[in-house]
Amino acid sequence: MIRGIIFDLDGTLVDSGLDFDAMRREMGLPAGMPILEGIATLQGAEAERSRRILHEHEWAGYQRATLLPGAAELLAWLRENDRRVGIVTRNSRDVSLATLMRLNVDCDTVLTRDDGPIKPDPWPVAQICRQWKAPPRAVVMVGDFLFDVEAGRAAGTRTVLLAGVDPAAYPNKEGADKVISSLAQWRELLAWMKDLP
Repeated sequence: MIRGIIFDLDGTLVDSGLDFDAMRREMGLPAGMPILEGIATLQGAEAERSRRILHEHEWAGYQRATLLPGAAELLAWLRENDRRVGIVTRNSRDVSLATLMRLNVDCDTVLTRDDGPIKPDPWPVAQICRQWKAPPRAVVMVGDFLFDVEAGRAAGTRTVLLAGVDPAAYPNKEGADKVISSLAQWRELLAWMKDLP
């Protein structure tokens, strides 16, 4: 039986309206480069400036954040049925906790970039499984990006990708165990979880 779900935050549970392309432009990072990895290549004042830009964008995202369709219903079902809820995000701890509190999202565990290695490293997903004393195969990692699937798969959990498109037409190059368009399909997700061996 699935004991809990670990969610990514932005683009999965929450829409913060973050514009990663705009952030990269402001920081002078190449198009498509993951932002945290890009900042890690910078030094001195340039690195500090980019961290400040990231911080400003994330707090602006907190102010406009809303729950995505299906998130409230799925979270309510998980609570009513004694399943654990975790968050693994590349956001800062301060912004993540403030966002969850403002949107009244109750979580058992939240791990951010301030807590240890970040996705796609499996550490945060594996760490939550350890905290929950749950075998990874009894946990599902849900996210909207390749890094979510990679982290979950490497940690040994089941993986669900929110593709934002018709799952039947999605190539699933990420290799997720299940693809849905969004958490608006939460009933389909629960049905899939119920049938897992």
